[in-house]
Amino acid sequence: MKSVHLIAGARPNFMKIAPLWHALKDQSWCSPILVHTGQHYDAAMSDAFFTDLGLPKPHYHLGAGSGSHAKQTAAVMVAYEELCEQKPPDNVVVVGDVNSTMACSIAAKKLVLPVSHLEAGLRSFDRTMPEEINRLLTDAIADLLWTPSPDADENLLREGVAPEKIERVGNIMIDSLVMMRPRIEQTESARAHGLTPGGYGVVTLHRPVNVDTREALGVALSAIVEISRLVPLAFPMHPRTRARVTEFGFDEMVAKATNIKLLPPLGYVEFMSLLMDSVVAITDSGGVQEETCYLGIPCLTVRESTERPITITSGTNRLVKMAEVAKVAAGVLGKSGTSTTGTKTVPEYWDGKTAERVVASLRRTLGV
Repeated sequence: MKSVHLIAGARPNFMKIAPLWHALKDQSWCSPILVHTGQHYDAAMSDAFFTDLGLPKPHYHLGAGSGSHAKQTAAVMVAYEELCEQKPPDNVVVVGDVNSTMACSIAAKKLVLPVSHLEAGLRSFDRTMPEEINRLLTDAIADLLWTPSPDADENLLREGVAPEKIERVGNIMIDSLVMMRPRIEQTESARAHGLTPGGYGVVTLHRPVNVDTREALGVALSAIVEISRLVPLAFPMHPRTRARVTEFGFDEMVAKATNIKLLPPLGYVEFMSLLMDSVVAITDSGGVQEETCYLGIPCLTVRESTERPITITSGTNRLVKMAEVAKVAAGVLGKSGTSTTGTKTVPEYWDGKTAERVVASLRRTLGV
């Protein structure tokens, strides 16, 4: 039986490995092994997602924890190298673009172990983003690159990746949504938090460029307060953002904004229930861009670039500068429930069957 490591380090990873875990666990030829790097060490940001997504306790927990990019990456590499030396897997599956993705890929390849990258080929073309560096490095050394969309294929080919290493399988995030949708629709998260379904927006902010300086966070919070005068906002606050709000002295400003419902970090089911009943999302997350694209919910992405341009061409997402997001949101809310940039279409292979295609590809690769 072939052993396959499924690497998870942060919230988006958990949602990407869950469908694959469920698709692999009953295969007679495969033993899937969950490796939690500990990059997200807060239980509310990690353990809740394992519970929501029906994942078992990880087989291995590397305990990387927080720290600078270099310290965190180094901690993951050292711990994962030790694990692979003791029990080398037949394949290492890394997902997404967090530090753990890149770190485990490098450690595995240094030991001449095969690496498969799920969600390969995405590019923002902005190398000031740590995730862009992680994507580039991982794709450069991975043996098999599973892509979510045609633009990802084109990016890899342009970078000189051999065509036989590239396989488009679709968007694994949508598998999680499809898999969990019955529970999501039964949860009624909006009502549980005193919100009216179809009558509020959702905010998520955590990227350093938006929250790690007093000036940037002040602009962001001012914009959110302005939008909240148009529509109530649910704001599940990332621990990083929460810490910066206090550090920079914005607690009073946030407390006075009575139309903003501040929430702790939410599990996957509760957050998706909240998102599905919203009329607009304001975010700097990658996953929310994809989920709103599938659901047809207007999404305003407060970033300079996106590695998911298909969410823009599909008609639900728009890149917006933080200083302009309140004005753009006002336009969207004037015709709430409609697309921000055109007719909504769901990209090919965003159909809830990506995990099946990955399993078939992995089996061919392993020759079983």
